[in-house]
Amino acid sequence: MSKHLLAAILGTAVLAASSAASAHVDVGIGIGLPGPVYVQPEPVYVPPPVVYAPAPVVQYGYDDDWRAREWRERQEWRERQWHRHEEHEREWRERRGWDGD
Repeated sequence: MSKHLLAAILGTAVLAASSAASAHVDVGIGIGLPGPVYVQPEPVYVPPPVVYAPAPVVQYGYDDDWRAREWRERQEWRERQWHRHEEHEREWRERRGWDGD
């Protein structure tokens, strides 16, 4: 029985030492009355002032982006090639006397 008594005393001492080492108590009392409350006012939208300026002068093929300009140039080149080919075909048919009938 003395072993059990000694173990109980030693366990109680260890628990007392650990609780004494971390003996920190917070006591909070709340009454429930709010302090001063600040509410931010709603933002007001103010439109920017109207500015009248002359319209920018846009020249064909200079102020647009490079992809559109490149596409347009290739399209114009293809169209010139097609017209040139059609002219050669017409001349060939006239020389050979072939009218397509």
